[in-house]
Amino acid sequence: MADALNFSISTTRFDENYSPSTNSRTTTNFANLARGERREENLRNALTMINRRFNSLAHWDNPQGDRYSLELEIISANVHFSANNTDQEFPLLEVLETTIVDKLTGTRSQGMVGNNFSSYVRDYDFSVVLPASCNDSGAPVLPEDFGDLHGQLFQHFLNSQAYRERFAQLPVVCISVSTSKTYFRTGNSHPVLGLEYQQDENSLTDAYFGKMGLSVRYFMPQGAVAPLAFYFRGDLLNDYTNLQLISLISTMETFQKIYRPEIYNANSAAPAVYHPSLGAEDFSPTRVFYDREERTQLGKIQGKFTEERFIIPNRQLLDQWSASCTTPVA
Repeated sequence: MADALNFSISTTRFDENYSPSTNSRTTTNFANLARGERREENLRNALTMINRRFNSLAHWDNPQGDRYSLELEIISANVHFSANNTDQEFPLLEVLETTIVDKLTGTRSQGMVGNNFSSYVRDYDFSVVLPASCNDSGAPVLPEDFGDLHGQLFQHFLNSQAYRERFAQLPVVCISVSTSKTYFRTGNSHPVLGLEYQQDENSLTDAYFGKMGLSVRYFMPQGAVAPLAFYFRGDLLNDYTNLQLISLISTMETFQKIYRPEIYNANSAAPAVYHPSLGAEDFSPTRVFYDREERTQLGKIQGKFTEERFIIPNRQLLDQWSASCTTPVA
């Protein structure tokens, strides 16, 4: 039963000519940018921001600030299984992978995978399961098994032959800090990741990613104005090269500036004790259009889609697989 679910991986080039396929998650940040009349301008500006940020961080032996560029690919993972005597599949997750191009030497090197992590089952958990979970008095309550299935699917994917054949390293997922928590600067500093922060208590997102087998640390890179949350397995500081870490920072900080400018494009840097807020007014909008409200609504639609097309029709199979799965959940 543990082998009842298998995975496949496909890739799509992400550049100014990118257009979302009918199979792509429409809530994905990069898909959101690639719609509408300004799609090419959006994509071109976003990619320019990424490359400029990369070169500003990789400043050694780079006097003109143009030595490097990043190539990005969308990694789409599908889960495959048999149900009702037929072979079936369902889209599991999407991430971005980076390739670092050194224009001085002409070499290409592996960047990071995990950028812009998005998942149909995660949409289902947060937009269907969580809103429906209440106690007898009607107050919201977190289900004890919240995120278990998603965590097992993610870890099973990382351990799969499909992942191991395609990627030599584990992913790092980088997202925004939580607006419900307060972050405190520590005395620790990393030459690339920057100043480390800690928070007062774990967030729901931390717990959810913990069930995916990922730990979290918070860093504010040089030149940034707010810390980023880095979710990883292993040793974040030593498992990756400086250029790999820079490829992650430059990609994700750019996307955060675009769709959370109140935090990541603020006009002043986060203080030693920092409480991020989307209600802040002292920030500079980017030239990239992003429909944050549309993304929220589409997340609900895709969560319902997952419930109807994946969870309900295959509940018995998924329950049996989850019970037999040896992958632990936190």
